[in-house]
Amino acid sequence: MRKKKIVCFGGGGAMPQLILEPLKNFNFDIVSITSMVDNGGSTGALRKEFNTMPAGDIRRHLLALSEGEKWKKELWQFRFAKDIEISPQHFGHNFANVFITGLESIFGNFEEALNICHQFLNVKGMALPAVLDKVQLVAELEDGSLIEGEEEIDLGKNHNRDLKIKNVYLKPKARAYQKAIDETITADNIIIGPGDLYSSLIPCFLGKGWKEAMAQSQAKKIFICPAMTKWGETQNYSIKDFTEAIEKYLGVPLDFVIFNNNIPSKDTIKKYQEEKKEEFVLNPPIINNDLDKNKFIGEDLLLDGLEIKYDQQKLFSFLKKIINF
Repeated sequence: MRKKKIVCFGGGGAMPQLILEPLKNFNFDIVSITSMVDNGGSTGALRKEFNTMPAGDIRRHLLALSEGEKWKKELWQFRFAKDIEISPQHFGHNFANVFITGLESIFGNFEEALNICHQFLNVKGMALPAVLDKVQLVAELEDGSLIEGEEEIDLGKNHNRDLKIKNVYLKPKARAYQKAIDETITADNIIIGPGDLYSSLIPCFLGKGWKEAMAQSQAKKIFICPAMTKWGETQNYSIKDFTEAIEKYLGVPLDFVIFNNNIPSKDTIKKYQEEKKEEFVLNPPIINNDLDKNKFIGEDLLLDGLEIKYDQQKLFSFLKKIINF
């Protein structure tokens, strides 16, 4: 009997740790797909020097799905030259970034490099790029100005971060990776997120062909809404705003939107606003009376304590109920 196929979309931060790591313990056909727009830190430096694909996000997907030996996982995360600042606030080269870049340079083929990485880490399932072209992410702000590069959009201070993002696209235009398209069309479930909306999640769907693939796929489409908004990307967004943005780039409606309904204490919120005001603000408002209760499903998903972050066990247990396994 065919195993159920789950295809997960996200960047290199939250999704691999929160979704892929626990998911690989179940008997599913797992495919993870990441955008290929990272241009900061070690990844950005290697891209500039060798004109290769960005390794920074997909290496985390590979690690999360790895069933390899402990030493290989530790080596994968090993960082060289920790005291050398490659770009502002980024130090040293990660082994996996160097390894993937070296393989692509030697073989002249990112797919071949990726195949070797799957073998080296004994990856359960597949980690695939959303596009196989060398691209940069571009954001158009509400005043019409353009911001180029995922790092500048994500963390940069060279533009007015009070302005909202109006649109994002790839430069140059690119086609969706056909292998990733094929896996998505035949999926039983599609999980999107969690992660930053415009610099992590939406870039997965900017390649030509993704909207058509989503329309063709009969999979149950699930979006995990971020617990926080992000200054410079989604300030003042509601759950509905996040959902409408994702659906705009998917080209089809979502089946389920999972969100956190545990409102942190005032002290925790104040602490975040004071310490992380340049990055995060509270997600407003958590409960929306106008939301379709069959589509929008809330639960306490946060870690206990002062961090406003998703708890892996809580989130995955809740996700299991939605997918029904």
